[in-house]
Amino acid sequence: MRTPDEKEVRRLVGEAVDRALGPAAPARAAAPAPVKPVSPRRVAIGADHGGFELKEILRRAIADEMGWQVHDCGTHSGEPVDYPDFAAAVAREVAAGRAALGIVVDAAGIGSSMAANKVAGIRCAVCHDDKTVLNAREHNDANVLSLGAKVVHRGTAVRMVRLFLTTEFAGGRHERRVKRSCPGGSE
Repeated sequence: MRTPDEKEVRRLVGEAVDRALGPAAPARAAAPAPVKPVSPRRVAIGADHGGFELKEILRRAIADEMGWQVHDCGTHSGEPVDYPDFAAAVAREVAAGRAALGIVVDAAGIGSSMAANKVAGIRCAVCHDDKTVLNAREHNDANVLSLGAKVVHRGTAVRMVRLFLTTEFAGGRHERRVKRSCPGGSE
């Protein structure tokens, strides 16, 4: 059995990602220019079955307590589904400017973050406390927050989402780093 070369491995991985997340935008390697969101107070939210219950709590809190518009990308029940589908849907809403920020929830937060970060222009951070949320927004200009429903308590999650939605990117010395590490970073 022959060992595939790097080019073939990249092609196979690309095909697997496309199967998991759906067809990519034509210029996949190059991030699109930052898009002005339709509304600066519109958030996209999505979860798999492991994050469904927490997503519902967050969706209501964001709309009722925080006054943001919420675009619910699903799932809409606790029936088993694949997290990449919902993480990609949220990421695409943010990347296209239809939402200013996004939130994805699964059991641990890790898988959804990895799936969301495959969408050009997305900077999704898995956070587990106030300090990681502040760092994600202020230093890394994260535009999608990933939470683990089995990791973060509900009350903490609501507080973290409020902090995520109200914390601005600090810019300055961080801006250069974001541009270097994340294609499509703040311009």
